[in-house]
Amino acid sequence: MRRAIQSLLLSTVIVVMCAPAQVRADGFISPWTGANVGHSPSSGRASVGVSAGYMGAGTIGGEFDFGYSPNFFGQSSVIGRNSVLSTMGNLIVGIPIGGMHGPGFRPFVATGFGLIRTDIDGRLGAGAVRNNDLGFNVGGGVMGYFNDHFGLRGDVRYFRNIRDNSTANNLNLNLGEFSYWRAAMGIVLR
Repeated sequence: MRRAIQSLLLSTVIVVMCAPAQVRADGFISPWTGANVGHSPSSGRASVGVSAGYMGAGTIGGEFDFGYSPNFFGQSSVIGRNSVLSTMGNLIVGIPIGGMHGPGFRPFVATGFGLIRTDIDGRLGAGAVRNNDLGFNVGGGVMGYFNDHFGLRGDVRYFRNIRDNSTANNLNLNLGEFSYWRAAMGIVLR
């Protein structure tokens, strides 16, 4: 899985760097690395991923965020292979300070819904656990650009799952018990 993620990130960077210079859309792609904090077994555990989006009129847009955290619940030698994967579709709102071209920065907030997948293979006699839950994230950060196409991005996000406690006639969605914070830093290409 690590090789697949590295290949995806490298391919993304190459495609964006080879894009025609005349394109002036305010789209972006940001491969990132980060750490999960606040959930006791996951504190300080590494996370990698990519975010891609578009800012319409420079302030409001959409974003797709993919994150993968191997060994989220602890060392695989102790509890077996384990991971958390998140895919989120987000609304993103940011204000471009310094304009939408050339050097500048953009503070932003983002929130959205998607999938949070937890996976533990169940070593040491414990049963395997695989959950695909609806979840949400909320957070913010900043994108800082050095020129028209390249910059850095940092953000902090809170993730939480949502449980479906529905009956046949009543849809009842409640906050789940699984949550964590993610702090991430990466390059941003627009």
